[in-house]
Amino acid sequence: MESRMSRYLIVAGLVAALALLLRESAVQGQADVNRAAGLPGKGLAQHSFLYCGEWENRGKSDQVMRIVRGGKIVWTYSIPGNQEYGDCTLMRNGNIVFSRRLGASEITPDKKIVWNYDAPPKTEIHTAQPIGRDRVLIMQNGDPAKALIIEKKTGRIEREFAIPVRRPENVHGQVRHIRWTRANTLLVAHLDLGKVVEYGSGGKEIWTVDAPSAWAAVRLRNGNTLISGNQHGWVREVNPKGETVWEVTKNELPGVTLETVQEVTRLANGNTLINNWAGSRPFEEWTNVVQLIEITPDKKVVWALRDWSTFGPASSTQLLDEPGVPENGDLQR
Repeated sequence: MESRMSRYLIVAGLVAALALLLRESAVQGQADVNRAAGLPGKGLAQHSFLYCGEWENRGKSDQVMRIVRGGKIVWTYSIPGNQEYGDCTLMRNGNIVFSRRLGASEITPDKKIVWNYDAPPKTEIHTAQPIGRDRVLIMQNGDPAKALIIEKKTGRIEREFAIPVRRPENVHGQVRHIRWTRANTLLVAHLDLGKVVEYGSGGKEIWTVDAPSAWAAVRLRNGNTLISGNQHGWVREVNPKGETVWEVTKNELPGVTLETVQEVTRLANGNTLINNWAGSRPFEEWTNVVQLIEITPDKKVVWALRDWSTFGPASSTQLLDEPGVPENGDLQR
């Protein structure tokens, strides 16, 4: 009996060692691919992450949401090509809340839709932010444009905010990301108005800053606001006075051009993750674009991901090795 147990333990140990060797080999392989391309970091093996993007293959194929762990794709979910992923969050329970232009949904790891909201006719949805486990904030572009906090269990609209826009008839170009802050205020990146506005819980404007074509705005723990500049190709951190205290511009990073900057995240280590969307470039030039960029506070690029054989354009990416509970607002994205 002891001999049999010993043999079992030896075999189990060898299997575990082989699995570790294979994982390390995959990580090293990804690093080698990145180095061969002249890009910093370990490619897919740099982080575990959830990846979503608008207009994959120009909408001519299914749009695919992907989870990467250990340098490999471990989970995918597809929606029709006439929809688009704009905002995706993996919650602590393993479910993902996401926007899909024509609505917003929550999906389980085994791909069961457990909550769904279909956009009314002539509206679009590009934000879906979980607020705790029970509520979701969505941005419903339209005429009128509205921000809605929805109770998932009942479908009840708990709160509704009228969102001003420049062109009510141009539904697609009104707003991309909005965020409910830890101070219970609404932070709106007004894409078509060229500014970021913070609204109080009653809907009154309490803070604003000019920001041409703002795609996303994130309230940081230090009280500042991180903003992305869409087709202008910049990321900017402004203080409560509206002063720019940190910025990276279109051609500032060696070997990497900022194209259309969509979601941006301030990481726990102080670095900034940039989703560098390629859709504004001619389709034949997309493969030249670096999709994800991680930079330090002094603007050193520590990770640049360009992998068009695996991904489409980058819009919304959540690093899964960041501390905190996403649905509690612990991530700065």
